[in-house]
Amino acid sequence: MTIKKFEELECWQESRSLSRNVYRHAKNQPFSKDFRLSGQITGAVVSVMSNISEGFDSLSNKEFVRFLTYSRRSCSEVQSCLYVALDQRYIEEQDFQVSYEQCRTVRKMIDGLIRYLKRS
Repeated sequence: MTIKKFEELECWQESRSLSRNVYRHAKNQPFSKDFRLSGQITGAVVSVMSNISEGFDSLSNKEFVRFLTYSRRSCSEVQSCLYVALDQRYIEEQDFQVSYEQCRTVRKMIDGLIRYLKRS
């Protein structure tokens, strides 16, 4: 099966779900009033999706892998921001756990794609 568009990539689909989840939390008060943190976490989650899609249209696997590593790093940034949101009581522990694990899932999917591209 050949993937013809980035929307078909499972890691992009899961990162889209993560994005919806993070934005849902960031829109709630008082989280939404913390402009620095809400901007940081939403920027990072958008970066996860964007780098996957941008890398997909690279001219080489090596370039695609480079963009995927940026996306991977952005997952870690989202996780770090989730800790701040939890510590500030902007999100509940259960919501933290769900989002944190979703980041881990996206990163594992990205890692799998990186391994595949490096072998190809």
